[in-house]
Amino acid sequence: MFSGWNWVAYGFYLVLNVCSPDASSGLVQSCGHIIPESPVLALGSNFTALCILNESCLDFGNIYASQIIWKIKNRLVPKEQYREINRTVSSVTFNDTSSLATPLTCNILADGQIEQNIYGITVTVGLAPEKPKNLSCIVHQMSRFTYVMTCTWNPGRHTFLDTQFRLRYSWPEEIFPDCIPKDVNDSCTITDIQFFVNTEIWVEATNALGKAESDPLVVDPIDIVKPLPPQNVSVSSGVLPTVLKLSWENWISDAVMTLKFNIRYRIVGDTNWMEVPCEDTAFPRTSFSVQGLRPYTEYVFSIRCMKEDGVGYWSDWSEEKTGITTEDQPSKGPPIWRIIDTSHSPACWTVHLIWKALKPFEANGVILQYEVTVRDKSSLSSPVKKYNVTSTNHTLQLPEGTYEVTLIARNSVGASPPSVLLIPASNSKAPVKNLRTLPKHDKLWVGWTAPNSYVLKYVIEWCLVSSSSDCIIEWQIVLGDVQGIDLKGIKPFKCYLITVYPLYADGQGSGQSVKAYLKQDRPSKGPTVQTKKVGKAEAVLTWNHLTVEEQNGFIRNYTILYKTIDGNETVVTVDPSKTEYTLSSLTSDTLYTVRMMASTDNGSRTGPDFTFTTQKFGKGEIEAIVVPVCLAFLLIVLLGVLFCFNKRDLIKKHIWPIVPDPSKSNIAQWSPQVPAKHNFNSKDQMYPEGSFTDVSVVEIEAEDKKSFSEQDLKPFDLLKKEKSTSEGHSSGIGGSSCMSSPRQSVSDSDEGEMTQNTSSTVQYSTVVLNGYRDQTPLQVFSRSESTQPLLDSEERSEDLSGGADSTAQRQQYFRQNGGQDETNTDRPCFERTKQFTHANEGDLVGFVQLQISGQSSQPLGLGMEKNTQEAALSSVLQTCTEGQTVRPETVEENPLPVDEMPKSYLPQTVSQGGYMPQ
Repeated sequence: MFSGWNWVAYGFYLVLNVCSPDASSGLVQSCGHIIPESPVLALGSNFTALCILNESCLDFGNIYASQIIWKIKNRLVPKEQYREINRTVSSVTFNDTSSLATPLTCNILADGQIEQNIYGITVTVGLAPEKPKNLSCIVHQMSRFTYVMTCTWNPGRHTFLDTQFRLRYSWPEEIFPDCIPKDVNDSCTITDIQFFVNTEIWVEATNALGKAESDPLVVDPIDIVKPLPPQNVSVSSGVLPTVLKLSWENWISDAVMTLKFNIRYRIVGDTNWMEVPCEDTAFPRTSFSVQGLRPYTEYVFSIRCMKEDGVGYWSDWSEEKTGITTEDQPSKGPPIWRIIDTSHSPACWTVHLIWKALKPFEANGVILQYEVTVRDKSSLSSPVKKYNVTSTNHTLQLPEGTYEVTLIARNSVGASPPSVLLIPASNSKAPVKNLRTLPKHDKLWVGWTAPNSYVLKYVIEWCLVSSSSDCIIEWQIVLGDVQGIDLKGIKPFKCYLITVYPLYADGQGSGQSVKAYLKQDRPSKGPTVQTKKVGKAEAVLTWNHLTVEEQNGFIRNYTILYKTIDGNETVVTVDPSKTEYTLSSLTSDTLYTVRMMASTDNGSRTGPDFTFTTQKFGKGEIEAIVVPVCLAFLLIVLLGVLFCFNKRDLIKKHIWPIVPDPSKSNIAQWSPQVPAKHNFNSKDQMYPEGSFTDVSVVEIEAEDKKSFSEQDLKPFDLLKKEKSTSEGHSSGIGGSSCMSSPRQSVSDSDEGEMTQNTSSTVQYSTVVLNGYRDQTPLQVFSRSESTQPLLDSEERSEDLSGGADSTAQRQQYFRQNGGQDETNTDRPCFERTKQFTHANEGDLVGFVQLQISGQSSQPLGLGMEKNTQEAALSSVLQTCTEGQTVRPETVEENPLPVDEMPKSYLPQTVSQGGYMPQ
């Protein structure tokens, strides 16, 4: 085994063998080579290669054939394909060369350590050429005198090798140079040819694997000529409106060959060509007249030619040329129809006559005008009306009846045959039966069954149905033996209204209509649903039909889908003719979501969602609650009113106490000049028992006492003394003795607070002055039960205009005794009265005399004195709780004259709430 340094030396030796110069060959020979060298192999064949090692390499490095490995394109060949022939030769065999790639290399592996390439070859795999087939040749005319021959063939399969094709030709005694194709392998062009000589032509194919030849072709080049098309073609009008004349030039000499021609033509705008019969042009010529054409029609012409005997090839078509035939009178009358409008008046028709313009081959020229003739067949005496119209419609105002309309079209040559339209008074004839439609091949077929009567023609009307515009009618007339036509120009997803009218010799049948779609689609949008009425357990839904533009087909049904927020969806199918539906069995006070779907034959579309909430109470439930409650309330109110009416006196007493009317009181009728006369008979007492309830006490202020003498003030002292002993039992103004409510007593110390403590309510006591020792009383005051002050209107006029004396008087105020001494409240009234009567009887007499005697000299003082006396007497003369009454004694004395009687003054309210004497 080699050591490491030995392998290095061996590698260096191999490099020197490959790269070092040699004296004889210029390079040192390699350690081996492969046989065969760069082979060309047939695809799919067997192949064996040998790698031979040089002896010089074996002696230096102990390298043998057993160490050789083979590779294909750096891919190791399996060792099963190796064979060691001897110590210097190794072979490799491939059973199928289809998997063989290039390069194929021989490599050495010494002791499994270093792999070294010994030699490599390039392997080419391919196929031998096949026999060329389908050899054909054609002679092209390049100009008047120049011809070339081009031959083509089928080269066969691809050989994967460099294969050369050659076109060879010869005469019987002469061989011409080969024609070698350039850049192609299936055709070649020969520029030097001779006519009227048979020439043998064949193709030869050659490559590294072999050679092949085609079958020979023997032909005279004159028989394979493709001439140039006729030149300078022109078209001119003939004498007749159905004839056009063609002229041209031939570019091949008659000495070379005679030609025949082929003429084709078509109407401008049409794609279908028509040809002149070949027998009409089967001999040499330079012009031809084409007959049987349409008048006033533009045609396109083209010509080609070939050898007269038919051997060879047709030339290309010549340049196209056009020509127009002359005019002729129209071949037929225009189709005419009518639309009758009776909306304004059934007895007067608005007849819209419409007709179609003649087709060019029918008009045979330019239509200058139309002549319309209207004849009233209901009245033979009616004149015939004629109209000249340049448009394709005319409107007439005709009374109801039967009319015959004739239409003629005129051009520069003549008039068309008349078109007749019968307008009957009514469409009483039989209509067509079983009207139907069927889409097919982008056309809408309309069919019907003929009525039993003989029909001259049928009129088919159709129009595009639209919700935003009127239906624009299109129509067509067909013969009576036709029972179905294809309507052209129908748009998909659009609705058309189709009507068929049968026309009879003596009238017209009623029209039968049907709606149809050429093609349907799902609706453009879904219906928008709303609620019309919502109840507790039901809801009335309403919606509008989709417009015909939105339907895109026939609506077969509506589908309502509704659900609660967390519930399952419920589906209801509704007839397409309805626009309202009632949902039932709903839950009260619940939010529902509803949507609606419209369906056609080709799909469905759902509209927007709509929500509604059912009512909490059903119809009549609220009324059933409210009505009884209202009736009960009314009943309670009515009972309350009746109760109040029956108890009005009791209610009035508690809510509105009886307030006496001062205007009806006795004091309101009392005159200060003439005191009231009272009857004190025992039978009719003026003051019955218990009538005294309140006594008013009048006190004189300290500063006013100066105007009185001591004799005059004795009665006052007497009264004050009595007042101090029984303060709790006397009452102030508005107070009551015995049974009356307590009042605060008034003393001299209260004079400063007189205006603040005076009550706003004053009850006027009745004061009766007894005469001294059975004398006639001076004055009598009647008690008033009123608790309100007197009205201003009741004041005397002289009091309202009083001077200084009146002003001084108003400074005196009534003081109320606000309360009574609680220690004396239980003391009987009659004891106090008795004490007062016996102890002060003399003083009382003096008080009365002082009042009488002092009236003339001191009116102001006497007036105050008088009031004080009255107050004192009133406190004495009160009734007791036991019903006893102290009655005054009558003083016998001559009555005073009216002028000398002391004046009485009514108490008046002041701004401070008190009262002052007048």
